[in-house]
Amino acid sequence: MSGILEGKRILITGVLMESSIAFHAAKLAQEQGAEIILTAFPRPTLTERIAKKLPKPTKVIELDVTNDEHLGRLAELVGEELGGLDGVVHSIGFAPQDALGGNFLNTPFESVATAMHVSAFSLKSLTMACLPLMQNGGSVVGLTFDAQFAWPQYDWMGPAKAALEATSRYMARDLGKQNIRCNLVSAGPLGSMAAKSIPGFSGLASVWDSRSPLEWDLNDPEPTGRAIVALLSDWFPKTTGEIIHVDGGLHAIGA
Repeated sequence: MSGILEGKRILITGVLMESSIAFHAAKLAQEQGAEIILTAFPRPTLTERIAKKLPKPTKVIELDVTNDEHLGRLAELVGEELGGLDGVVHSIGFAPQDALGGNFLNTPFESVATAMHVSAFSLKSLTMACLPLMQNGGSVVGLTFDAQFAWPQYDWMGPAKAALEATSRYMARDLGKQNIRCNLVSAGPLGSMAAKSIPGFSGLASVWDSRSPLEWDLNDPEPTGRAIVALLSDWFPKTTGEIIHVDGGLHAIGA
């Protein structure tokens, strides 16, 4: 029996460690029949080393999503490798340290602008860079951390994720006519490199110990990876502008 991504060509960003959500999405995508290509920044050699742990060899392209030159050459580089694309995974987020950790009221705009550019606007710029390769439609999947709430220590990454969620909805509106679906997966806290960069992350994550209906494992990114692969597949042909929660159900629970 073939996998649900058989014949699909997928670009995946954000593979930094074996514990990365993006790594598990890449691994599952290959197991489900996809050809993949990875992008990396600022250390492509690190991603190349991690990529060797995937089931099949894959090429790694350097991509700074704030660099117009990198974005401008992306379609050509990916096209040479895969010919086209059926899916894109946006697993990119960054905020300077002074935009996190309880400094919300004192963060300078320059740091906020960086967080917004890398974490939200890049969903649009990455997708537009890949658009020439998606002639037959496809699926764009991004990662968020529920922006309905103000989380302890998360500070300006919260508004950045809210901007990401809004961006995904507007992209769903404008790209639907090209049969391109745009959805997000809202994951619970996981012990990724991105999470560990947040001051006080362990305190934030402890909320899941008492409020999550399903037992939550900080060290298991696979459920989130599965959701990404499902959204990349043809099993959600008419779902766009959606946010799928993979958080043990905590988003549905009050105090």
